[in-house]
Amino acid sequence: MRILFVIDQFARSRNGTTMTARRSAKALREMGHTVEVLTGMGDEEQGVYEMGIKRYPVLFRLTGAQGMYLAKNDENLLEEAIASADLVHCFLPFSLERKARRIAEAMGVATTAAFHLQPENITSTLLLARLSPLNEILYACFRRFYNRFEYVHCPSRMIEKQLMHRRYTAHTRVISNGVGERFRPMDVERPPRHKGKHIILMVGRLSREKRQDVLIDAIAQSPLEADIQLILAGSGPWEKRLRKKARKLTNPVEFAFFEQSDLIDVMNYADLYVHASDVEIEAIACIEAFACGLVPIISDSPKSATNQFAIDAVNRFKAGDPADLERKMRRLLKDEALREELSKRYIEYSAHFRLDKSMRALEAFFQSAYRAHEKSAA
Repeated sequence: MRILFVIDQFARSRNGTTMTARRSAKALREMGHTVEVLTGMGDEEQGVYEMGIKRYPVLFRLTGAQGMYLAKNDENLLEEAIASADLVHCFLPFSLERKARRIAEAMGVATTAAFHLQPENITSTLLLARLSPLNEILYACFRRFYNRFEYVHCPSRMIEKQLMHRRYTAHTRVISNGVGERFRPMDVERPPRHKGKHIILMVGRLSREKRQDVLIDAIAQSPLEADIQLILAGSGPWEKRLRKKARKLTNPVEFAFFEQSDLIDVMNYADLYVHASDVEIEAIACIEAFACGLVPIISDSPKSATNQFAIDAVNRFKAGDPADLERKMRRLLKDEALREELSKRYIEYSAHFRLDKSMRALEAFFQSAYRAHEKSAA
């Protein structure tokens, strides 16, 4: 198939949607498909149509802090790219994707969409997450876009249920974004600076809804505090606030953004992985961690799909509760036998989320949508 991805930013970025799009494009090409990309910014790569990005003063700063920029619309480029496609796949519900869908519909080209952005991510960035009516307004605005599609990809069952509850009418297909084969157990020597410490890792954008603050507070009240080394892998607008909060810990928190090979090393020598986020559509980083055998402890937030990965009660803590998180961390750090047992179970469990399996499912999703479109047109 000739598949056109439509996404505001395809250039290398630390935001999960872009990373998913890049990984999917590469995998589908390796499977024999032609994948082109329509985007605002794309590192001038082959097969990528770039239209530039919007620079509205406040919006540009807010989206940039999250590692995402909004694309301009170039109608000529849109028409040129869409005309050669069998199917157009939209990643986000913004102006570029809306324009692409309208043009594809007018040209008779099949379309699909993916739901990668929760409204709660937007309201958290604007410090308005507690305003539930605003989240519902955004879900309603997004619904007008997604209900124009017959097929929508959902990265998790949780977000599929959220959409069905809010009267989204498209046929949904739940497909994990998938984790690469490089994420697996291996013998990695712990750096000298970390020897004798309990290493706790959390990966993700440093922003309010990810709740790294809960993890810092949990460590601060632990009897094991002086022996714990926290590593926060990521970047984002909340870094300055988190650095200030982390000053109360005995061991300075390591803030870093790792290249993939280095992240795999950390996941293989760390003792625990914590995912404290209140809002999450899937959280590939958590899957990557337990695919390496690193045992997770996950927030039970109802707006986070990540808690689906908790295979035991000790792998789940009450959202926003440092005391409960501390109890779960302490139990796993002190009970090495339990940690080793759970590690083995998680390694086996990770087979369900391997990238090759996800990409075969995504390929089937695109083929189903294309056949349905051709049948309807006939």
